[in-house]
Formats: sequence, C-alpha cells, structure tokens
Amino acid sequence: MGYAMHKIIHKKCTSKKVKKVKKSKKVKKVKKSSDPQMCEAYVGDIYNYLHNMEMDAKRRPMPGYIEKVQKDFSVDTRLQLVLLLVQIAERFQLCSETLHLAVSYMDRFLSTNVVNVKSVSLLGLSSLIIAAKYEDTYPLDAEDLRCYYANSHTKQEVLKMEADVLKALNFEMGSPTVKSFLRRLTDVAQEDYETPDSQLEFLSSYLAELSLLEYGCLKFLPSLVAASVTFLARFTLEPTSHPWNLSLEQVSGYKASDLKECVQILHYSHLNRPTGALTEKYKKHKYKCVSELASPSIILVSFFEDHI
Repeated sequence: MGYAMHKIIHKKCTSKKVKKVKKSKKVKKVKKSSDPQMCEAYVGDIYNYLHNMEMDAKRRPMPGYIEKVQKDFSVDTRLQLVLLLVQIAERFQLCSETLHLAVSYMDRFLSTNVVNVKSVSLLGLSSLIIAAKYEDTYPLDAEDLRCYYANSHTKQEVLKMEADVLKALNFEMGSPTVKSFLRRLTDVAQEDYETPDSQLEFLSSYLAELSLLEYGCLKFLPSLVAASVTFLARFTLEPTSHPWNLSLEQVSGYKASDLKECVQILHYSHLNRPTGALTEKYKKHKYKCVSELASPSIILVSFFEDHI
C-alpha cells in the first residue's frame, strides 16, 4: 500500500471506541522535572533559543535539495548512507544526538554542494567524525573508520572532506536536531506516570532515528518532528487513548492538527519499517526490543482534531 493510499484511509476511518479526553479551557501547568539536568529554572529560555535557532535557514537542510541541487544522488542513495551511519554509530557506541547531527551536517552540505556518487560515503563518514568531535565523549577520527573507506579513499581525502564540510557550514555546528527537543517532550509525556517508562523513551528514540531515513521529513522543523515522534510513540503504546494533551501542546507549541502530515509519514514508515541496521539496533534487549512493536494500522482522524 503506497503512502498516498495510506493517507486516504486515514481520512476515512473513524471509530467510537476511544477514551475521551476531558475538555478544559484552563491550560494545565506543566509539572516540574526532578531531573537537575533539565535546567528547570532556565528551560523556557533554552527552548525559546533553540526554536529561534531552528528557524534559521542556514542551520537547516533545504527541502527538495536532491531534485533541486544534486545530479546523480537519489533518495535511495541517501537512505543507504543514513543506514550506514546508524551502523557505525552503533558499533562505536556513539550517542543518538551525534547521529542526528551527522545526518544534519550531511543534508546541509548536500543542499548547496553537488556530490558525485563516488564521494557520498566520504561525505557521510566525514560528517559523522565532525559530529562525534562536537558532541560525543568518544571523538572519532579518520583512522577509526579506515575499514569503511580503505578500498576507495585515502585518509587525506577524508580529512579534506571534513574540512570542506566545516567550511561549507561556516563552522556552525550547533544546530538543533529532533533530539534537542525530544528529551523534554518525553519527560512531559510521562508526567502522570508513577515511574519513568523506558519503553516510551526507547520507542521515541527509535522513531526519531526512523525520521532520519525519511527524506520527506526535511521540510519539517526538528521541533515538529520531535512532537510527532512523541505523538506516535504514545499512540503505539496506548492506541485507544488520545496521544496528545494540553501539557504536550503547551510545551511543544504545536496542536495535534499541526502534526498530522508528519505523524502520517512516520506512521507509514513505522508500518513498513525497513530491515537493516536501525531495526536490528532497536531489536536489542537493552532497547526493550521496541523495533518489534506493532503500531495499529489506522490513526483515528479525531486524534488530529483540536478539541483536547
């Protein structure tokens, strides 16, 4: 079933077997986090800053760059490249934010620079090296990844591409990603839970990384993708409950209707989840095997109506 048909089914399907969410005109006060790393006293200012930063066109990939800029670089080539980065990141136990940054650097570079197919892997590896140096506790270098390029490139070529990426991005490496917003949303999504739900956290991380595979998600702001990931994760775990609430709306700045298109893209991707590095990664018990969770095939239209 194609994505277009998937959208049509979404529009037509309704059901009465849904837990109703109580309506309220009062905005619920968001529960304060007990985690000192969430910087509760400054969190509002921090996320306002991140929202303003993500609006800066220089810090975001250009939607449609494959059609507008590239010549022999395809959507499938991008997919395979991102899956390679997932595999390497897991092998070296890099944090998820490093992976998100690497894909962002890669997409931003491809938005303004034509890259031939032979140099694609070089770009991906260099982007991951830069991201690890910027974000991770384990800074990769070209020597670490020799087995991935030794047959086609030299170490000097990797270093040159690394320099080219830094110059092309004007050394602006601190761009917000989906992960920049997801942690707070996941925390708010669990505010009524007695204990933290690691399954929700791992499922959200899986869906966030799944969004990296979706070329169509580049047109959305990272904060909107993060909100859509939270929506879909909650729906997957509790399909009869409304996945959005006033607290999430207040914190994210998005209503359920704002998320519809992005949620449907992610939902379609989740239903047709690709085999490969990402699925295998989240099949592991340390991630609660979340890639094996089945999402209901239909999301009710009523869930996207702004009546919570």
